[in-house]
Amino acid sequence: MKTKFALLLIFLFSVHAFAQDILISGSVISAEDNIVVPGVNVIVRGTSRGVSTDFDGNYSITVTKGETLEFSSLGFKTVSVQIDNQTILNISLEPDIASLDEVVVVGYGSQKKADLTGSITTIKSEEITQAPVAQAMQALQGKVAGLQIVNSGSPGQSPTVRVRGIGSYNSGASGPLYVVDGMFFDNIDFLNSADIASVSVLKDASAAAIYGVRAANGVILIQTNSGKLNQKTQITYDGYSGVQIAQNVLKLANAEQFTTIALESGSAPDAQFILNAMQRYGRSRVNPNIPDVNTDWYDQITRQALITSHSIGITGGGEKATYAVGANYFGQEGILDMKNEYERFNIRTKLDFEATDWLKVGTNMVLSNATRYDPEGSAWRVAYFAVPIMPVFDPNNAEFAPTNYASATDLGYRGDQNPLHLLNFSENRLKIRNVLANVYAEISITDKLKFKTAYNHNLETIEGRNVRLPFDTSSENDYERPISTITKQNITNSNQIWDNTLTYKNLFGKHDLTVLLGTSFRDESSELLRAQGSGFPSNEEAFYLDQATAFEDPADGGRREFGLSYFTRVAYNFDGKYLLYGTFRADGTNKYQEKWGYFPTVGVGWVVTGEEFMQNNGVFDFLKLRASWGELGNDKVPSSEGSITSQVVETALGDIRFSGLNTSSDFTALKWEVTEEINVGLTARLFDNNLSVEADYYVRDTKDAVIPVERPLIPGVTRQNVGEIRNSGFEVALDWTKRVSNDFSYSIGANFSTLKNEVLDLNNETGFLDAGSAEFRQRSIIGEPLFAFYGREVIGVYQNDAEIQADPVAVANNLVPGDFKYKENGGDPNTIDDDDRVVLGSFLPTYQFGVNLGFNYKAFDLSISALGQGGNKILNRKRGEVIFTNDTNVDRDFAINRWHGEGTSNSYPSAAAIRKGWNQRLNSYFIEDGDFFRIQNITLGYTVNKNSKSDKIPTIRVYLTAEKPLTVFNYNGFNPEVSNGVDNQTYPIPAVYTAGVNVKF
Repeated sequence: MKTKFALLLIFLFSVHAFAQDILISGSVISAEDNIVVPGVNVIVRGTSRGVSTDFDGNYSITVTKGETLEFSSLGFKTVSVQIDNQTILNISLEPDIASLDEVVVVGYGSQKKADLTGSITTIKSEEITQAPVAQAMQALQGKVAGLQIVNSGSPGQSPTVRVRGIGSYNSGASGPLYVVDGMFFDNIDFLNSADIASVSVLKDASAAAIYGVRAANGVILIQTNSGKLNQKTQITYDGYSGVQIAQNVLKLANAEQFTTIALESGSAPDAQFILNAMQRYGRSRVNPNIPDVNTDWYDQITRQALITSHSIGITGGGEKATYAVGANYFGQEGILDMKNEYERFNIRTKLDFEATDWLKVGTNMVLSNATRYDPEGSAWRVAYFAVPIMPVFDPNNAEFAPTNYASATDLGYRGDQNPLHLLNFSENRLKIRNVLANVYAEISITDKLKFKTAYNHNLETIEGRNVRLPFDTSSENDYERPISTITKQNITNSNQIWDNTLTYKNLFGKHDLTVLLGTSFRDESSELLRAQGSGFPSNEEAFYLDQATAFEDPADGGRREFGLSYFTRVAYNFDGKYLLYGTFRADGTNKYQEKWGYFPTVGVGWVVTGEEFMQNNGVFDFLKLRASWGELGNDKVPSSEGSITSQVVETALGDIRFSGLNTSSDFTALKWEVTEEINVGLTARLFDNNLSVEADYYVRDTKDAVIPVERPLIPGVTRQNVGEIRNSGFEVALDWTKRVSNDFSYSIGANFSTLKNEVLDLNNETGFLDAGSAEFRQRSIIGEPLFAFYGREVIGVYQNDAEIQADPVAVANNLVPGDFKYKENGGDPNTIDDDDRVVLGSFLPTYQFGVNLGFNYKAFDLSISALGQGGNKILNRKRGEVIFTNDTNVDRDFAINRWHGEGTSNSYPSAAAIRKGWNQRLNSYFIEDGDFFRIQNITLGYTVNKNSKSDKIPTIRVYLTAEKPLTVFNYNGFNPEVSNGVDNQTYPIPAVYTAGVNVKF
């Protein structure tokens, strides 16, 4: 009996020993940079037992052998480990950028990505800081489907940003709203890219409608860097320097080609100008029939330019407070060889503090001080037209001041043509200062109800100074610019917003409900003071108005606008499968006669993979169908304005003269432009969550569009809300990520979007509205794109006299071989006139695409991005301006491909023909394809101490970047990025090559 009892005790002890608790401890780091991750949830699967990693990423937890530990944290993939006999368990978490649990900022709040019903794309800071650019939006080019960004090479200039096309006839009324930590902006030039944590693009009405009248053209939400609770102080430095090189420099006709064209033109004066150049500068030893001068003017006005950036950031947090402090210096020279540069210095602070268990307060401040020297814009145009048979300097002009630059007037030409005068005797300076201050308080009334009040103030001052110094150009014109002038302009912009929101959030059973109520008050004002003086000394110390001897009348003006809004939002989720989202906003303003606008939206979603029939389907890990409808307002249209005018008129009836009074009203009674949008789409994750898919189709109609309308019986036009414009298209984004091994991972991303822009209604009898100049006509026609190019269609070039005699049109217009042959598009087949004009294309691309590749191998990382667009046209107005002057240079493409005999060309006119009015009418020859493909960015990096577990040794990453190293296109210009499609003097976009280092302590 005793033996049996002893055996039973041994058995029970063995069972207890087998099932006894095990103390597991370890640390959690990020696989990307080996930095510890605090706040990671460490949970025993199937239980409520769990802990979180501490300040140093460490944890300890008691488990039983055979149980499974799950390690999860926002932005990382969840790791599961079954416990055997381990006592030490260190975990490395891989980033999960496309995580469905990721929280996305949606305006006055946030949502999980899985719960979204609208079209929102979020870009992380890592993708933004890769590009060496002055403005963060430039880095988003090609990364977001449906987002068009048109860059400029000029230092510090804002890019043109369009979300899903153009929905307004008014220039400048189609840009998106920028919201930086709750503050509204029209651009974010002042913001340092390194301070940005994420950028969310709200594309459809459902996503953007919470911002009401400011959101008709899309919303760009920007969150700046913050610290984290229980985070050790982290110090980061990121700096780079490099060089900018002009690429795709347009080739102009050289001296030999120019001489040939001048002689072929049949112009006696032009032939004489060639002789004058040979007499003044000698004959070429290679070809004695041309002058001994061959100036490449683009080479003379361009340079290699430096670019540099240095940023330092400090983030961290304790148990109740988080902080972030940053500073940045950015400097960029322009490739135009003059005082053309941009410098910006930024300081940013952000503090959040949990004062009590029911009160949280915070403040955020950005100080930005920038100085920008803008280019003398006409220099590119002057260089294009400057004749190559003139040198930069002319020793015969030694008496001219202050420099003996050559002048084309000395050869007989009508203009000076030397762009160096403009570069060296002009200065355009802007001092731009921004102060953004934000303070908020959040009160937890209950665990489900929170109240937040936030005050934002942005104060911007712009001090402009434009200086023009005198210079002497030729013996025939004593002074091309006889006197110095200075124009000073000071602008002060103030923008204040006070938001109050009440948020109720409750999770009960299978129901997840969030309700938001809010009010917003805004006060916007602007003041301007401008004055101009002349006759001051030419040294910079005298660039002040009090040094001038003569003055023009100053200008002094301003505006002030108020707005009050009420809004609400409901987000409902049932069982993680059925989603409902709705907003309503009422906006009031003193800007228009119609004081209030009302903008509702609704969105629905169905998580198909939440259904039982989709379980274990083998393809979709997640599939959501979504649809939304909504209305938005556009308050970027200029405010209502006008006056009543009276004019005395006289007329004769018989032999008697009568006098009368003609009274007219120019008042514009405007209301909101309203954008109505329908969006349907899907979100999917496939193949073990390696592939993510976002696809959308949308139709966006701008109703009550403000357009100019002719008044019956009264000359002139007035603006009215009578137009309608449609933008529609398809967008898709694909992203594949795969970790092949511990040493190698890769990612592939691609996006593609289409756009169809068309005018639906103009409320006039003609069915069209003209824009542009009479020589370069653009026309908005019902059924066609907005501001389409409108002219004659070239179908060939007359090759010989027999072809001329066989065509009544050619005979009637005294045409000769080398002239254009136009297509007859209606009316009299024997006549070509304005009735034969047709739409020649639009400057809006019909499709865009972007590709992103990323590779990581051990300590090396490589990223490559590319983009492109097509279907758009560019008006090459530089070529077209031959209508205004004939004795200038031409581009080399025309010089090589011109018609100069039967069979030599059927698309280019002859040198003589291009000077005739018949061939100078706007036609398809001047309208060129704007398609292009570009390697946008290549970055190669190497991380030192990547696997170091010591917080005393910094992680150092060195990298090389090539930004825009290759652009492929057929357009005859520097680059095909022309914001409005009319290329008169577009600033070239350079390739940028930099080397940099990133250090994290």
